[in-house]
Amino acid sequence: MNKPLVLLLTCLLLASCRTDPKTASRLNPEPSNTPVVKNDTIPFLWDAANVYFLLTDRFHNGNPGNDVNFGRTNPTGPLRGFMGGDLAGITQKIESGYFTDLGVNAIWFTPVVEQIHGDTDEGTGNSYGYHGYWARDWTALDPNFGTYEDLKNLVEAAHKRGIRILMDVVLNHTGPVTEADPAWPEDWVRLEPTCGFTTYENTTACTLVDNLPDIYTESDQPVELPDALLAKWKAEGRLSNELDELQGFFERTGYPRAPRFYLIKWLTDYVNDLGIDGFRVDTAKHADEKAWAELYREAAHAFESWKKRNPAKVLDDNPFFMVGEVYNYGISGGRDFDFGDRKVDYFSHGFHSLINFELKEDAHKDYEQIFGKYHKLLNTQLKGKGVLNYLSSHDDGSPFDPDRLQPYRAANVLLLTPGASQVYYGDETARSLKAEGAVGDANLRSFMNWEAVDSLEQTRSILTHWQKLGQFRQRHPAIGAGRHNRLSRKPYVFSRTYTDGDYRDKVVVGLDLPKGKKTLGVKGFFGDGTSLYDAYSGSKVVVKNGRVELDTPFDIALLELAGTQ
Repeated sequence: MNKPLVLLLTCLLLASCRTDPKTASRLNPEPSNTPVVKNDTIPFLWDAANVYFLLTDRFHNGNPGNDVNFGRTNPTGPLRGFMGGDLAGITQKIESGYFTDLGVNAIWFTPVVEQIHGDTDEGTGNSYGYHGYWARDWTALDPNFGTYEDLKNLVEAAHKRGIRILMDVVLNHTGPVTEADPAWPEDWVRLEPTCGFTTYENTTACTLVDNLPDIYTESDQPVELPDALLAKWKAEGRLSNELDELQGFFERTGYPRAPRFYLIKWLTDYVNDLGIDGFRVDTAKHADEKAWAELYREAAHAFESWKKRNPAKVLDDNPFFMVGEVYNYGISGGRDFDFGDRKVDYFSHGFHSLINFELKEDAHKDYEQIFGKYHKLLNTQLKGKGVLNYLSSHDDGSPFDPDRLQPYRAANVLLLTPGASQVYYGDETARSLKAEGAVGDANLRSFMNWEAVDSLEQTRSILTHWQKLGQFRQRHPAIGAGRHNRLSRKPYVFSRTYTDGDYRDKVVVGLDLPKGKKTLGVKGFFGDGTSLYDAYSGSKVVVKNGRVELDTPFDIALLELAGTQ
């Protein structure tokens, strides 16, 4: 056995008592007949979803007892160490109604599998794997994030409130090499070259950055399980079960025992056992695209298997959902991403949706330019597919409104633009995207500013605005997935309509309205005598002569049929 593997084996055996082995319920999941809360009157559409994205370690600390593990006590650069957020903290906020009040109907949290134990200097000061993207063992949870039972509780708490769960998954790389974390075997990963990002090959067959071992996702060559991983499983008392499950997986699928298929099995286990609703796929363009189609195939199979075993827990008949991070993909590109020497249609390789990097630039345009553009593209080039829009994120150093000077406009743009919306934790509270001493993406990853929510009137006012828009969006699939039509240029008024069989949803929205008395033209959309409710001000009105008269101190109106709120 070579020296790196000996070091890894020793480290794993010493830490085994502190890892989170799969519990008996994980190995033998039993059906549950506990019913979930459902709203059968409003269909859930991924194309119109209001997704909340958070860094697990930076959102809420539900269990301070798990804050330090594996001797992770070395000093780090600013905002580059663990800060205590965990799965239990997310669950507490689910149960408190925080997400429901925001109109959130899907939560995406950063990966929670076991991370590298050591720290590494990225040129910005030492960093630990607090963000979740430096996997060491895909089959176990990192105790800093919580236990398997914590994850199970989170999924069940969300589902009981009609909230879907998007699990963030990494297939194309392991964590960095450190003194405590040697590289995986050489037939599993490449250690060079570093990607150049100018061609398809030097974007996929390379390491994303220096010292980030890249999984051979393009290879079909069978490989053996690492000795260190086998030793870890043995020390945790689950070696036999893990090997039996792998044998069953490869016999059922007929896949070769190539690296990507081990990872696909391990990742889809969480779907099979917990009913995870979808995957957000990290660094999608840095792996052979056929791997994503295979991941989706097995995740969809796992999701349907879970549904059959848990009929009382099934929220609806939506299939498994997968959205990809193809860095710098923009909606204007339609179905293709251009590598320079080759174009790839990721929508044909397992993805229903891609994260859209374009809205943060479009957000500076006037509302009709934005809404009209997105409506057109989603109903032509991308018809039948979707995009996930965002204005700020965990690794985009050029967000819209980096100084948080326009939190109200940000909400209007993000939550009213056609497509699905991704609220980044703290968008709704104007959490600062700049931190003293922090370098690079660490600026974007401060701890959630709960103190401001509790104590600052301005923060609560911003949050209230996001809540009103979010709840309106959640009640009305027409906002994200409906047909857009401008009713009036000045004041700016538009309608959205969504129809599916017997279900029909229609709303009218006014923006940049005069404060005080205002008139909104709705002729041809809502007939005279129709009773409407302004979800923003709480006012009830009746359509007369094709118009609605409002007298509110707000410059926005969210009109829906009275009784639908």
